[in-house]
Amino acid sequence: MENRKSVALIVPSDIVARGLGSILEESGEFHVEEVFHDFSKAAESRLRGMDPDMVVIDPVVLDFKSRREGRNMLLDVCDSIVIALDGPGVTEDVLKLYDGSVSLYDRPSDLTRKLHGALDAKQPEVVSDGGELSAREKEILVCVAKGMLNKEIADKLNLSIYTVITHRKNITRKTGIKTVAGLTVYALLNNLIDMNSL
Repeated sequence: MENRKSVALIVPSDIVARGLGSILEESGEFHVEEVFHDFSKAAESRLRGMDPDMVVIDPVVLDFKSRREGRNMLLDVCDSIVIALDGPGVTEDVLKLYDGSVSLYDRPSDLTRKLHGALDAKQPEVVSDGGELSAREKEILVCVAKGMLNKEIADKLNLSIYTVITHRKNITRKTGIKTVAGLTVYALLNNLIDMNSL
């Protein structure tokens, strides 16, 4: 199926990762691009290059203090929907911070229904494809091309991180480019930045 949604799993248990991955693949609606067993710098770097539609993370991969910040940490890495895996050691107040949650005890049909629900809830506003970038979108594109993270862009431009993410999604939709490298080339070709500023 061509329109399968790409998923990255961040799950410390190989057994859980394999089971979850198999269920998603067998549904025919999702494709597991990669499985990470921790949220290391290497995983962050790889996620940045992948830009999956969805990340399913077991919050226990984060230390106890970071669990409440897990969703925000992932916002700096990719613009994906982030789903928490509900299991031992994950509290209800942590689960509420994510775009949705799935349980270790969900049936396959419930799992895919919950994932589709999260995807549908986070559909961005409709913007015409191929439209002209606004001045703010160009400003954000330049920051992206310079390697800035969403949080850095938000701080620099006095915007919320969610506004930056919405602008980035609009930029992607208008240009048809999902990767930072591709957006950098676009910015260079459209004279928004020059090589010396990179």
